[in-house]
Amino acid sequence: MASAHDTICALASGPRPSAIAIVRVSGPAVRDICDAMFEAGLPAPRRMVFGRFFDNSRDIIDEGLGVFMPGPNSYTGEDTAELYLHGGGAVIEHALDTICSFSNTRLAEPGEFTRRAFENGRLDLVEAEGVADLIDAETRAQKSLALDQLGGSLSEVYEGWRTGLLESMALLEASIDFPDEEDAPDEAASPVSRTLSRLASELEAALNDDEVGERIRDGFRIAIIGPPNAGKSSILNRLARKDAAIVSDIPGTTRDVVEVRLKIGGQIVWVADTAGLREADDAIEAEGVRRALERAKSADIRIHVRSADTSEAFDVAAENDILVLNKLDQQTVGPGRDGVLRISATTGAGLSALEDALRDRIMQLAGKNGSPLITRRRHREALSQAMFHVKQADANLRAGFGAELVSEDVRMASQGLSGLLGRIDVEDILGEVFSTFCIGK
Repeated sequence: MASAHDTICALASGPRPSAIAIVRVSGPAVRDICDAMFEAGLPAPRRMVFGRFFDNSRDIIDEGLGVFMPGPNSYTGEDTAELYLHGGGAVIEHALDTICSFSNTRLAEPGEFTRRAFENGRLDLVEAEGVADLIDAETRAQKSLALDQLGGSLSEVYEGWRTGLLESMALLEASIDFPDEEDAPDEAASPVSRTLSRLASELEAALNDDEVGERIRDGFRIAIIGPPNAGKSSILNRLARKDAAIVSDIPGTTRDVVEVRLKIGGQIVWVADTAGLREADDAIEAEGVRRALERAKSADIRIHVRSADTSEAFDVAAENDILVLNKLDQQTVGPGRDGVLRISATTGAGLSALEDALRDRIMQLAGKNGSPLITRRRHREALSQAMFHVKQADANLRAGFGAELVSEDVRMASQGLSGLLGRIDVEDILGEVFSTFCIGK
């Protein structure tokens, strides 16, 4: 049975085979493991040493580099060691089997190294999530967001809000416990009202961010919409540079949302081809139209497509839609409406202008509201609950309700922020957070 007191080990580098493999070990048995496996025994702290590594029978595992990092000044806060070996499967298995032969030593579970760092006070929960996001980052924007979070920028803001709430709660409790004391704060005139008003305003501003942080982390959503046979699937294939969607002259070919994941403007985007928008008698096509409308409603950017070989107008297009007139290879048309991109998905003519328009729109969205304070749904839900209780406490205080009632809402808001940072018992969310990590982290 796994125990938090076990020594854990794992491959902390990329998949095998590789030029170099890093095997990480953390826990109470690290000193004994280093003394037995390293050729020269336990090395001096934080000094990389070169030599051979041995198993329990003194057979050579490999020749490489090793380092010992005593706790609490290590990643996990425990005694930690790393072995830098050749990245072949036989070498890695031999090393891990040898390490696991020591008493109370086992392979690590996903995220267990970072979970121990959290439990030993090396990281708070928000910073730990930054580690996972940094590992998963595919774009510079994602990397920058993750580094800020790992560096404590989000935690500093959240902790500042939490501190303000704790100070307000202390003042309210003082007015409850010492109502006759001259220096007990008067609820109506105390700094509590000013603090709650400020926190409510700051929380509301953070939440009204158009979910930019989540979009950068998870990807912006683009929907291609329009009537049947406008060339939506062909445009998707051009943007994806592959045949992601079936192209046909038969109206209603696309009956479900077809989505591809791309990089545009340095951001991850999800581009969705949708069913043609029309009145459909067929039940399946009608469901496709319903899903198309649903996806269009939730999209960050909509590409509204019309065909140049029809007389259909853009009358139903929303104000911020990117308007595209397709199939210029099939029909000669005049200059047309201002702001409409004229392209041919068949020949590729005009596609660069569409890609530039998408890039500009995405960069505009990504740069909105400056540096985002929210990067995950968990954060948004916790801050929303905190704002609710802060506003409730402020309203009750202004209405002249007793300090006991006001203090309870302040406590609930503080508790939400504490859970967000991991300052209280959050066992129910730890598994969810750390299960998304790779094994060696």
